[in-house]
Amino acid sequence: MIDLQTYAGFDGVGLAEAISKGELKAEEVLDAALAGAEAVNGTLNCILAMLPDAARETVRAGVPRGPFGGVPFLVKECVLMMKGAPYRLGSRLLEGFVAPYDTELMARFRRAGLIAFGTTSTPEFAYSATTEPVMFGPTRNPWDVHRTSGGSSGGAAAAVAAGVVPVAHANDGGGSIRIPAACCGLVGLKPSRGRVPQGPDYGEALEGLAAEFVVTRTVRDAAAMLDAVQGADVGAWFAIAPPPQPYSEVIRRPGRRLRIAFMDTSFSGTAVDAEVQDGVRATARTCADLGHHVEQAPLKIDWESFYGATVVVWSVFAAAVVAWMESVTGRTASPELLETATWATYQAGRRISAVELVAAKGVLNAASRQVGRFFENYDVLLTPTVARLPVALGALDQNAAGITADAWARETFEWANFTPLFNATGQPAISLPLCRTSENLPIGMQFVGRMNDEATLLALAAELEQALPWSRFKPVVHVSRDVPPVA
Repeated sequence: MIDLQTYAGFDGVGLAEAISKGELKAEEVLDAALAGAEAVNGTLNCILAMLPDAARETVRAGVPRGPFGGVPFLVKECVLMMKGAPYRLGSRLLEGFVAPYDTELMARFRRAGLIAFGTTSTPEFAYSATTEPVMFGPTRNPWDVHRTSGGSSGGAAAAVAAGVVPVAHANDGGGSIRIPAACCGLVGLKPSRGRVPQGPDYGEALEGLAAEFVVTRTVRDAAAMLDAVQGADVGAWFAIAPPPQPYSEVIRRPGRRLRIAFMDTSFSGTAVDAEVQDGVRATARTCADLGHHVEQAPLKIDWESFYGATVVVWSVFAAAVVAWMESVTGRTASPELLETATWATYQAGRRISAVELVAAKGVLNAASRQVGRFFENYDVLLTPTVARLPVALGALDQNAAGITADAWARETFEWANFTPLFNATGQPAISLPLCRTSENLPIGMQFVGRMNDEATLLALAAELEQALPWSRFKPVVHVSRDVPPVA
């Protein structure tokens, strides 16, 4: 069997190449992933359901000849469904529900050759910047087990950072790919709206705010995965323009010199940690040293209007999700089955009229037009991914007694202040682990591109990966190390 240190040294593309060449067997690679999960999950609590028998059956049937042929994989229990796997959205209301079919993206993951063997944790309804559902308990950060791994794809990010898998499914309705990528030291790309399919269950999940994809450790895995899954599915509401060339080719040659704006102050005026601000300025200098034109040019928006409209959309979506859960389980939503903030958000959503929802979407449209004008002058915007370092577990409590829908939203969006705007605009955005704190925690930097221009972001990311390689850093909890107990 391949040892865990060797296994975790591969990214997804590298593992697939080794399997294709006969240097590794898919069976032994899967065994390594299962052993890695066993080694770290007791500490991190990132994987909810293990499905080794189904995974082994897939391998025995013959590994699909895709770009990730034989690569172990994990699926977040949110939006995407994997037939036969638990699907609970972090909620007691959906306890016991099993996905009845593969959604389109899952089918594409399978065709790419990925071998799914488990599911990862998410906060209830994916409505949090930390992953601490009452139903399953907190997911811990591999770099510091007393801190959050981020949310809502915190389970996926913790598993990838700890070396269990090189790539895992994730999604992003307000930062849920980018925030955990920043907390856990990963590459977190949120693709453009419509780039990755959400069918057949959704046309535009969360009124178009949500995007599906993965978290990875390397840029080339992100590029290869986007090549494998991008494009509209049958019956989609609209078809996005295909990329002029494969993303995997784009990252292999020097990109053009860019006009990059940067900002180190938040959209809302919330404080930004000094080490985070220092990281933005250091990253800006690195970009300038690479020949890009870089200037400080903060993007200004009416935060209160934007915030209010975003909360309307999230609240209405929560109400719709509860209605669906009730229909498939026969249960009735109650404070006993939903966390305090979720229950409050659900009730707020039921009170919102269709007219108010349309008005909120109008506010988001206006913000998108304003941001679009900003990007007429710049190719890329650089910001921190999150305003502060990963918070302590328990600092963001979705089940706090008496918390209101507005209070919960403000707590969440104040910490995750830089990401949600670009869910509204639909632009691609990527978090890269370019900086570190004095305590060796990763600090994510967010780069935002023009709509439909993932290529520019990936080319820049590949260049920065060469200039500031992050692969040499390993977290405290990792499959290649002896895992310390939680004190």
